[in-house]
Amino acid sequence: MDLQIALLLAQDGLVNGAIYGLMALALVLVFSVTRVIFIPQGEFVAFGALSLALMQMGRVPPTLWLLAGLSLAVLLIEAWRASRGTAVNWFATLGWCVVLPGLAAAMVLLWRPQQLWAQSLITLLLIAPLGPLLYRLVYRPLAGATTLMLLIVSVALHLVMVGAGLLFFGAEGSRTPAFSDAQFQWGEMSVSGQFLVVLGTTALLVLVLFVFFERTMVGKALRAVAVNRVGARLMGIPTDMSGDVSFALAAVIGGVSGLLIGPITTIYYDTGFLIGLKGFVAAIVGGLASYPVALAGALLVGQLESFSSFWASAYKEVLVFTLIIPVLWWRSRNSRHVEDEE
Repeated sequence: MDLQIALLLAQDGLVNGAIYGLMALALVLVFSVTRVIFIPQGEFVAFGALSLALMQMGRVPPTLWLLAGLSLAVLLIEAWRASRGTAVNWFATLGWCVVLPGLAAAMVLLWRPQQLWAQSLITLLLIAPLGPLLYRLVYRPLAGATTLMLLIVSVALHLVMVGAGLLFFGAEGSRTPAFSDAQFQWGEMSVSGQFLVVLGTTALLVLVLFVFFERTMVGKALRAVAVNRVGARLMGIPTDMSGDVSFALAAVIGGVSGLLIGPITTIYYDTGFLIGLKGFVAAIVGGLASYPVALAGALLVGQLESFSSFWASAYKEVLVFTLIIPVLWWRSRNSRHVEDEE
C-alpha cells in the first residue's frame, strides 16, 4: 500500500464514517428519549434515496401512498382514543397526519419539479412524518414495555418495512445524481465535490443539532425527558410529544443520509439495514448515550471498514461487527449493574 492508496481509503472511510455518524446520532437520540432501539432507522435511508431516484425518473414515489396509509391509520386511532375520553393533542396530530402529508402530496402530484434541490426537499417532506407516525402507531401503545420488548417490536417493524420496500420499489437498485460533479486535486489526492458535500452537510447537521439541544426550549425538553422521563412529566413536559419530535428528527436524519449516499453507491430496498447496523455499532461505542463518542465511533467504523476492504475484503463486515465485542466487554467491566425493576 502506497501513500496515494492510503489517502483514497482514508477519504472513503471519512465518507462512510460521516453517514454512520448520522445514523448513530439518530439511534442515540431515539433511545435516550423513548428507550427504543430503532432497528428500522436504515429504512429511512433506503426510502429516501429510492424516492428521489423515482422522482428523477418522473414517477410518483410510492412513499407517498405509505405516508397516506399511515396517516389515515393514526387519525382513526386518535379518533378512537378521543371517543374513549383520552385527551388528544389534535394540533400535533393534524400536523403530522394532514398538513405535512398534504403538502408533500401537493408538491409531488402538482408541482413535479425537475431541480435536484426541490426533489430533495420533497423527499424530506415524505420521509419526515414517517417517524412520528410509526411512533404513534407502533411504539406509543407500548410506552410502559421493557426495553427487550421494544427491541423485539423494532425487529418486527424492520421486517415489515423491508417487505414494504420490496413491494414499493422492487428488487432493482438505483442511484441518484450527485449534488456536485466538481473535482479538486490536493497534492496526490483527488477530492470529489460529492465528498465535500457529504462532509459539509454532516458537519452542518451536527452543528444544527447541537444548537437545537443547547439553545431551544424543545431541545432542552428532549434532554430532560432523556435524563428522567417521570421527572420531566411531573414538570409539565409532554413525553408523548417528545417521542414524536425525536422520531421526526431521526426520520429527517435518515432521509438526509439517503440523499447523501445515493450518488455514491447503488441503493436497494434492503441496503438501509447494513447502514443502520453499522451506525448501531458506532452508537454502542458511545454507550447509546454520548453523541460525541458515538460520532468518534462512527469515524472509527468507517476507517476500519475502508482499510479492511483493502486488506481482507471478504471479511470487512466481520471485522466491523467484531468491534462491538471488546466495546461491550469494556463497558460491562466498567458499568454498575442494576436489576431491571430498579
